Amino acid sequence: MINYFSKNDFILKNKLKRKKWLKNVIEQEGCRLGDVNYIFCSDEQLLEINIQYLNHDFYTDIITFDYKENHLISGDIFISIDRVRDNAVINYEEFDKELNRVMVHGILHLIGYNDKSDKDVKLMRKMENIYISLYKNY
Repeated sequence: MINYFSKNDFILKNKLKRKKWLKNVIEQEGCRLGDVNYIFCSDEQLLEINIQYLNHDFYTDIITFDYKENHLISGDIFISIDRVRDNAVINYEEFDKELNRVMVHGILHLIGYNDKSDKDVKLMRKMENIYISLYKNY
């Protein structure tokens, strides 16, 4: 089950469409959906999590906590709406498309994709683009 929570006044649009889309991404990767929680928060809230749990003192758009077992995908995905808005402007992208990129990025991390090396980043971006292009079908 995919759940959405907000630690601020952000209201996610197209919740059901996004649930279907993300569930399909998981299934196309040969996995099953467990419990995935999206928590939308501010820069400051995500910075606190970054410092407390990862010892990183910088802003980020997403932090993913992975609870998967075998191919059952479960986790908590914290997303800074502030970062998503800023990144959309920087990348000349629509907010919703940038949000979809970050949301699917978290799912791809739970599935097992990484973004530590240049090669990993390139593959992650490729997979993000593939799945973002499928969103319109839902």
